[in-house]
Amino acid sequence: MTFSSVTFLFMFLPVTFILYAIIPQKTVRNIILVIASLVFYAYGEPVAVMIMLISILFNWIFGLWAAKGSKPKLAVFFAVLLNIGLLIAYKYTGFFADLFNDITGLNVPVPHIRLPIGISFFTFQGLSYVIDVYRKKEYVQKNFFSVLLYISFFPQLIAGPIVRYEDIAAQIKEREFNIDRISRGINRFIFGLGKKVLIANQMGFVADTVFNLNVGDVGMAPAWLGAVAYTLQIFFDFSGYSDMAIGIGCVFGFDFRENFNYPFVSGSIQEFWRRWHISLSTWFKEYVYIPLGGNRKGKARTTLNKLLIFFLTGFWHGANFTFIVWGMIHGLCQMLETYQIVPTKKKWFKPIGHIYTMLVVILAFVLFRADTLSQGMTLIRQMFSFSSGAAPVDAKIMSCMTLLFMVALVFAVILSTPIFKIFRKSAEDSGHAKAYNYCSYIGSLVIFLLCILCLLSSKYNPFIYFRF
Repeated sequence: MTFSSVTFLFMFLPVTFILYAIIPQKTVRNIILVIASLVFYAYGEPVAVMIMLISILFNWIFGLWAAKGSKPKLAVFFAVLLNIGLLIAYKYTGFFADLFNDITGLNVPVPHIRLPIGISFFTFQGLSYVIDVYRKKEYVQKNFFSVLLYISFFPQLIAGPIVRYEDIAAQIKEREFNIDRISRGINRFIFGLGKKVLIANQMGFVADTVFNLNVGDVGMAPAWLGAVAYTLQIFFDFSGYSDMAIGIGCVFGFDFRENFNYPFVSGSIQEFWRRWHISLSTWFKEYVYIPLGGNRKGKARTTLNKLLIFFLTGFWHGANFTFIVWGMIHGLCQMLETYQIVPTKKKWFKPIGHIYTMLVVILAFVLFRADTLSQGMTLIRQMFSFSSGAAPVDAKIMSCMTLLFMVALVFAVILSTPIFKIFRKSAEDSGHAKAYNYCSYIGSLVIFLLCILCLLSSKYNPFIYFRF
């Protein structure tokens, strides 16, 4: 992250907050948030902001049509055509062109289209709005600026969580703005920032080092180090951003649903997906899985529906076979668990259920991170090779295990469990909630200062979910 980027981010939020705080009118506050959101998005994507605005305008029109017009199903059809069409045009055109060339042997020009940040998120929110209005007419919003605020709201615009309109419809019209919400929101934001800057970045540097080398020369131990580091990176990167979005939303009076619930404590892949990227899995369940019949049409149809959902989940993440295979691995494991081929419901299996789940998750994330399936499979082979690898390569990877990395790794393991949630509950039950809160705020101040130092001293600060 450049100095100018840090300056913008640390000026943008205070200015937006001050303007919001000094103007009490609800309508004007919504306008402030809309303008701030457009400025925020335009800073990173000055051209793509027009694509987003056009998308929101048409989704608003389709919503009015679905609620009041004739043939409302046609409105939903055009909404699907618009939103999925945008995704295909900007995210998958090159992929399909490459695939066509590979199959036919032709040499069709492959377009290189710049992917707008957050397109996978704002198109899904726009589509869910139209479908929700079609299902329940009372959700229709005649005020375009309310729909614009819902879809473009800057905390969750570029990396989620995916918010359903029905969850915040009432909050757009009426919401609280007080000291308690502000303090809780800032605390949550800083906690998420710390997860991203202090943990995800440290894990990411090691993971990038491994994957940028010739993975065939990587030894067993460094291969596992890279795989585990990336698994922790993607969790703390994305859950950290979700925490920041939830925190900022709380400051301005919005309550977003949780997007992660300690997925690494899961004892099965089914449980993992009840805890991982909850907003995405819920979206596919509500708008694809249930309309396809869900689990109401027999085991064979249920299995097919689940496999399709995980194919789409993988493909949603990116135009690469690595993402598709990642999704299908999770889908196949869910199928094996459903039919009890993997006996996750048996008492004797529960002690090893966590090991099985984490093994699947880590190995699947190797393919998710790899540039090609070949690279991913090579690294997985190295993870079970019992070889030492090329000495210079292994030495370079192991040199990344600095004291700072080791400290971050310890905190990553601790924060992957609900230990602080347990501490908070214990403090509340024993009447020491205030003491716990004071300690939490002091900890937030320390985390914030450390984050500023890291942001100013390091250029390595990737938000990996931005590319999805």
